[in-house]
Amino acid sequence: MELIRHGEIHSFSTNGISSRQLLNPENSASARVTITEVAVPPDHISPRHEHTTSEQIWVALSGTATLLLANNATEIFRAGDVVRFADGDTHGVHNTGAEPFIYMSVTSPPIDFRQSYGEDWAENIARDRLQLNVPKK
Repeated sequence: MELIRHGEIHSFSTNGISSRQLLNPENSASARVTITEVAVPPDHISPRHEHTTSEQIWVALSGTATLLLANNATEIFRAGDVVRFADGDTHGVHNTGAEPFIYMSVTSPPIDFRQSYGEDWAENIARDRLQLNVPKK
């Protein structure tokens, strides 16, 4: 049995989006998954991206958002919905609702998500805002 205490959970944030790394190889003996809770404020975007060697499953916990998929496709994603992205699938999310959109992400094999909050993040958000005709924040 392994218990991870609140103080052992790392949080990252950029452009208002916060990510709590609930379970990952840094705070757990598990080398198979990363479990992350992500909070996206209204009208914020987590830009389209891919994970070439990992799959992800997202569980929408609260709110409503729009999934940003390959070829500029979109899909509504609401609390209670589950989506799976295979290795290499393009995905992102735009919170189109009036309340924070919160989802749980399970990634296997694990990824160090620090790079997701790097310098190219702002460029990707700008690209997706332009494609979606969303005014700059």
